[in-house]
Amino acid sequence: MSISKPNFQIKLAESDAELRAAQRLRYRVFVEELGGSGALIDHQNRLERDQFDPFFDHLILVDKSIIGEEIDQVVGLYRVLRQESAEKIGQFYSEDEYDLSVLKSSGRKLLELGRSCLHSDYRGGAAMFHLWSGLADYVNVHEIEVLFGVASFHGTDIGALTQPLSLLHERHLAPKDLRVRAQPDRFQRMDLIPEAQIDRVKAMLKVPSLIKAYLRLGGCVGEGAYIDHLFNTVDVCLIMDTGRMNAKNKSLYTKERNL
Repeated sequence: MSISKPNFQIKLAESDAELRAAQRLRYRVFVEELGGSGALIDHQNRLERDQFDPFFDHLILVDKSIIGEEIDQVVGLYRVLRQESAEKIGQFYSEDEYDLSVLKSSGRKLLELGRSCLHSDYRGGAAMFHLWSGLADYVNVHEIEVLFGVASFHGTDIGALTQPLSLLHERHLAPKDLRVRAQPDRFQRMDLIPEAQIDRVKAMLKVPSLIKAYLRLGGCVGEGAYIDHLFNTVDVCLIMDTGRMNAKNKSLYTKERNL
């Protein structure tokens, strides 16, 4: 993709065409880049989709400077699910991987994040902060108190992830009132080596940038990982309590930051 100066617009997908554009970006990232699969993926039209799509809001980042078909203008995405929508489905998406009872029984307003991605040409720049700003507006409008969702390490080799998983468990484990737990039939321990044997620098180099960004915002992780062979990932559950974020951390992802 050839990029001139981006002309970003952040919005909720409102049409079938905008939803397809979001699914095209998901296909590029999760199928073509990461080797994911799924029963409802449309390889002919290059769309990554599933049965949850009709219930989620799709927060899309559009670059209006791109010349060509509109389906190629969506360059960033968050798929978000509010609690009332999850109740219509009967579950949150990530409940297949994690027991969310501690969150669902808290009485707090929840928002599940998923399918977060950026087109490869837009990583490392301002695009992510535009997405965060849009997400912050969404959180404020709906008075969300706790955000959560799975985030992934590429590949399913636990041995290669011993250091970063152990670091997350030892240094960033959620407090008990937020501590979701991987489902027992697929529970993968994260405390794989003693804390004294963790090389923090090397471990953090293996932590994906999105996970590191949430940790900087005050996020934490649930107990246990989940190996997703379908998507070729090892997943951890990230949780962020907006009430525990200080003003400095909030400014990192809200529109108060100069983009």
